[in-house]
Amino acid sequence: MSKEDNLVSLSGAPIYRYTDGEKEWESPHGEECIEEISNHIETHIGEVELVLHELISDTVHIDIHYVKPTKEQPFHILITSGMSDLPMNVPEEAAMTKYMELMITLPESWHVDEESFKDERWYWPIRQLKYLARFPHKYDTWLGFGHTIPNGDPAESFAENTKLSGVILLPPLYVPDEFTRLHISQDKIIEFFSIVPLYSEEMNLKLAKGSDALLDKLDEINAWELIDVNRKNVAKKRFGVF
Repeated sequence: MSKEDNLVSLSGAPIYRYTDGEKEWESPHGEECIEEISNHIETHIGEVELVLHELISDTVHIDIHYVKPTKEQPFHILITSGMSDLPMNVPEEAAMTKYMELMITLPESWHVDEESFKDERWYWPIRQLKYLARFPHKYDTWLGFGHTIPNGDPAESFAENTKLSGVILLPPLYVPDEFTRLHISQDKIIEFFSIVPLYSEEMNLKLAKGSDALLDKLDEINAWELIDVNRKNVAKKRFGVF
């Protein structure tokens, strides 16, 4: 079981710290819905140019489906499959699906190739997709709308060229609404969420004043899932934060 320190933020939301309780390596479940997810992507977003397959997996086998930019859709889209092979440990009171996959949206200028991925400046979005897709299964927990996850404790920047150091999970805005849910069976519906990177001050704002306060500020500058490593920090003012 994951360790929950039973802390509550100033906004009244619970804070969970996973400093203990990571499950040991398990033979992975894998690729149970890869074909359905791939078909779903191609139906609603575009052709899957390639699939980044994991060579070594733990608990779940995470693949990443890549849709390259087009004139109508001028950005890279990366989507996981495999996270939904196991249900998350969602509390009964939470109105959330037990089955989730994640996606991330990168600007057209981002380097998406094997050689560039040797450099963390280009690879960290892939690393986050894999880490977060496996996270709920390794810690026997769940992820849902508005959850923020720092990059370490204390949070560290994802790479040397950015101060972004955490993420919030939000419904995707750059894809058709029909894409956000995939019905596998009567008992299994997969929901797709976007990884939206945050600064440490923005995560602190969310803890202090709640998700709505943060989302309002992100909305003011249209700072959603399309990643900009140098975007404005909406929680940092000239003489302080918030």
